[in-house]
Amino acid sequence: MKKMSSLLLLSALLVPAAAAAPESDGSGAFVAGLLYALKDPVTHTAFLAMVVFLLIAGRMGAFKAILGGLDARVDAIKAELEQAANLSEQAAEALALAERRQQDADKEAEAIIEQAKVEAKAFLDEAKKDLAEKIARREAQAAARIARAEAEAASEVRRAAADAATEAARRVMANQTGVDQFEAAAREIERVLK
Repeated sequence: MKKMSSLLLLSALLVPAAAAAPESDGSGAFVAGLLYALKDPVTHTAFLAMVVFLLIAGRMGAFKAILGGLDARVDAIKAELEQAANLSEQAAEALALAERRQQDADKEAEAIIEQAKVEAKAFLDEAKKDLAEKIARREAQAAARIARAEAEAASEVRRAAADAATEAARRVMANQTGVDQFEAAAREIERVLK
């Protein structure tokens, strides 16, 4: 405490001396200002009042309170800095976790897209195969219908030819006799078939 009061006294002497020193560039300006402060009664009285005030404030613990408050503020700022550092680390961890999750989600989405492409290709191949089978069945059915229609048409033509031949033979037989009947029947068959 004694050291503190002597420091206060010295600073109390130097501050008014420096403030009251006349403006000059000489090296003895500080000493001249100090001497002026000691000779001027108003400055001297103000200086002594300030020294007494500082001694009383120091004796009552004002400096301890001020320094304690500053220390508490320093501790609070350190705690806030540590908390901010912890929050920063947590935010960095959360960001890294979010980035990993995003990468996992991207990979999963790509896998789903690839799977969908494979399934779509398989479905398309199956649809093409089914379509080809249906077309082949329809072509076979159409060919069978055509063959049936051709067979029916040929049968109809044969029946008509047989009927025409029979009718021609009856007419020829009724009108003529002998070899002429045979030739006439052959001509009649040709005429009906054309």
